[in-house]
Amino acid sequence: MALEMRDRCERCGTAELPADGPARICSYECTFCVACGEAMGQICPHCGGELVARPRRR
Repeated sequence: MALEMRDRCERCGTAELPADGPARICSYECTFCVACGEAMGQICPHCGGELVARPRRR
């Protein structure tokens, strides 16, 4: 099963999250830009899970 590579931050709406670019993601695939992840203390506001660096696709 592959991760859904969302292209928008779920907090600020930034549409600059290419599949090969940096982003933060939780185990439920909630996706955030790096700045929002840092502002939220790397905790997902939806599920309370840890936000980690999203793996990049080639």
